[in-house]
Amino acid sequence: MSDWLMSVPAFIVAIGILVAVHEYGHFWVARRMGVKVLRYSIGFGTRIWGFTGRRSGVEYWLSAIPLGGYVKMLDEREGAVAESEKPYAFNRQHPAKRIAIVAAGPGVNFLFAILAYWFVFMIGVAGIKPVIGPVADGTLAAASGLQARDEIVAIDDRAVGDWQELRLTLLDRGLDGDPITLDVARPDAGRRSITIDLSSAPSDPEALFERLGLAPYQPPATPRIAGVVDDSPAARAGLESGDDVTAIDGRALDSPQALVDYVQARPGERVELDVTRDGERLTLPVTLARVDSDDGEPRGQLGARIGVDAAAWDAMRTTRQLGPLAAIPAAVDKTWEVSALTVRLMARMVTGDVSWRNVSGPIQIANIAGQTASVGLEAFVGFLALVSVSLAVLNLLPVPVLDGGHLLYYSIEWIRGRPLSEAVQVAGQQAGMVALLMLMTLAFYNDILRLLG
Repeated sequence: MSDWLMSVPAFIVAIGILVAVHEYGHFWVARRMGVKVLRYSIGFGTRIWGFTGRRSGVEYWLSAIPLGGYVKMLDEREGAVAESEKPYAFNRQHPAKRIAIVAAGPGVNFLFAILAYWFVFMIGVAGIKPVIGPVADGTLAAASGLQARDEIVAIDDRAVGDWQELRLTLLDRGLDGDPITLDVARPDAGRRSITIDLSSAPSDPEALFERLGLAPYQPPATPRIAGVVDDSPAARAGLESGDDVTAIDGRALDSPQALVDYVQARPGERVELDVTRDGERLTLPVTLARVDSDDGEPRGQLGARIGVDAAAWDAMRTTRQLGPLAAIPAAVDKTWEVSALTVRLMARMVTGDVSWRNVSGPIQIANIAGQTASVGLEAFVGFLALVSVSLAVLNLLPVPVLDGGHLLYYSIEWIRGRPLSEAVQVAGQQAGMVALLMLMTLAFYNDILRLLG
């Protein structure tokens, strides 16, 4: 429950900011193009607060449903318009002007992402050094000769500063399926180059990293219970946040991953946890839950978030911080990188190379919003940048009811010299609405599956 107390407000703030930015793009350009704006609303449905501009006459609304927003412009298709005001109606504008107004929403989302990443680079991006843990046999990493505690400092001569950069770069290269060259620093052995052939690697992100066999190195540290899920095996056994798990079934634990691996390998079994709580040692029997993984194999589940004493990770932490000028090209590059990767992943979903289970909905977004907000300002602003890019890319898809669909219609009208017939436009709007509803249903379905474990 405490997680959702953070997640819901963080989600509302995040969506409110991103929708306000998106709709302001439409609003600002529309007014500069001479189109009369009637209303600027954050949210849909009933107005819960608002005011009317004295000089402009624009209604500024905060509406009840915080899942979007809109800019209502004067338009003859939506009602009668006085003869004197027809030159200011949206539908009377040249297609080029309408294209500019519609494109401004996604465009401002991209600009917001650049600004957000610039701010993040200015205050410093915290991360984990790209040092890899034990390499499993049969993986691409093992076949290439990578070893535990190798630090990947560059991929194809592109510097890698932390695990997030490593994952994004590998995911991008994995979509190409070409060989990659890793610049690796090995303790007490200097630097060397290692080549990995990704031609047989899957495009799906989760499957790709499983095939690669790369996981972050975890320094020896006692796993700590960071949170307990209500009505879970952990809760029923009496585990509490802050408990240090020193052993399971008499086997000493030296990392959170060791505990996770042991639990997942024993679905439905009874295990005994040795924990330390406020200096007192306890032994707690736990009957693990049995859940099916994505590949259909049963796995054990404890129902707790596993953390670690922060002091053990200090040596693994890294921070990238840039000056005001150096942060500008870095922010532009980051926005381009995330945008291009988003487009490529969407395209691979259409072809079936990437699973549709990667689609997330409001529940998952709220969950991540809460997590990043609890971490700090840098993480939350970085999350806003990522979602802003996703919102921009999604809106540019050539699907009627989205901005991209309108851009397609107006471009065709500009080329033909006349708009498509009303019947064609209505049919397109209906098809677009069905596609959007299907996507929303899929997103909610995926979110619910994640909640169920």
